[in-house]
Amino acid sequence: MADTVRYDMTEGLATITLNRPEAMNALDNELKNALRDALRRAADDPEVRAVLLTGAGRAFCVGQDLKEHVGALEEHGGAALTTVEEHYNPITLAIATMPKPVVAAVNGVAAGAGAGFAFAADHRIIADTASFTTAFAGVALSTDSGMAWTLPRLVGPGRAAELLLFPRAVKAAEALELGLAHRVVPAEDLAAEAEAVARGLAEGPTVAFAAMKEALAFGASHSLAQTLGKEAELQLRAGGSADHRIAVEAFVQKARPRYTGR
Repeated sequence: MADTVRYDMTEGLATITLNRPEAMNALDNELKNALRDALRRAADDPEVRAVLLTGAGRAFCVGQDLKEHVGALEEHGGAALTTVEEHYNPITLAIATMPKPVVAAVNGVAAGAGAGFAFAADHRIIADTASFTTAFAGVALSTDSGMAWTLPRLVGPGRAAELLLFPRAVKAAEALELGLAHRVVPAEDLAAEAEAVARGLAEGPTVAFAAMKEALAFGASHSLAQTLGKEAELQLRAGGSADHRIAVEAFVQKARPRYTGR
């Protein structure tokens, strides 16, 4: 794993930390490759039952490293934007579709693709000093990192268009009000609070969580009848899990279930 991304797996929780604090975790090619690989590693590892995604230093991620991008534009022109297919798309898909919960601990500014990656997570806990900005219009680019899909679902299509056309810093309190964040905590408490939430998910019914993520994604683009069919399919999967049996037995015994993630 490259030094630009730290990866730690302890007791079912994989913590992935963007680690270019001197550049506010701007996305150069080394970081993008490392982040894509780290997320795939977490998604494929059956021992990982939840993921915590955060940034080192004072920023979560300010998006594309524009200093590197300028050089790529001079050498390749518009073809420099193949990074969207090579990096941003697989990173966003890994976050949104991995069969386990992803918690984003947003420790500072999240801009452009950095905001997009946070929006793709299942749960966002942000520091009271953090902010989001779409940023794309400011560099004459369209959306990427899934923001055309995630943002309207979080804030509605009208507000999404406003935030894209008129990019600005959405500070923590407003982010909570709009639905961009689930919780706002004091900056000094963020690491502990986010880890506690992520560890709680890592101890939960992983198969059921995976089914919930799949059901929500399916329901976002299918009819009620189709979604009911998908729910029936996924409920059979969850019902056949060891964790479902553990949960039912614990309920009968009035005990706390101890899930295995299987």
